[in-house]
Amino acid sequence: MAKRKKPTRSKLVKKLDILFSQFVRVSSADKNGYCTCVTCGKKGHWKDGSIQAGHFMSRKHYSTRWDIRNVKPQCVGCNMFKSGEQYKYSIYLGSELSNELYLQSNKIVKFSNDDLQEMIDRYSIELKRLV
Repeated sequence: MAKRKKPTRSKLVKKLDILFSQFVRVSSADKNGYCTCVTCGKKGHWKDGSIQAGHFMSRKHYSTRWDIRNVKPQCVGCNMFKSGEQYKYSIYLGSELSNELYLQSNKIVKFSNDDLQEMIDRYSIELKRLV
């Protein structure tokens, strides 16, 4: 019997990013599946690609990358073409949370592959519950 290869770290991160993005959008959607961009108010269905999971503090900061407080629905225009509209995003979050996320984002965090897999498992269960 061949031994099954463990997924690489990059594959785990990619899978978690996809699941987490879906979770953010689905959990923020109304009963018809529509989300509202936190920075401009535009509405879009969580599935159609017009709404993304926008990060207040960049995804490069692993300490806040999968922190639900740091990630909210944003339209493609605000998230991609307007670089996340960080100032408007901070107004939406409020100064206390914005400051807390900023400080948290500067902390160095190294998630193990097991940590990543645990988050994948948790968000898979949560998504199934919501969809």
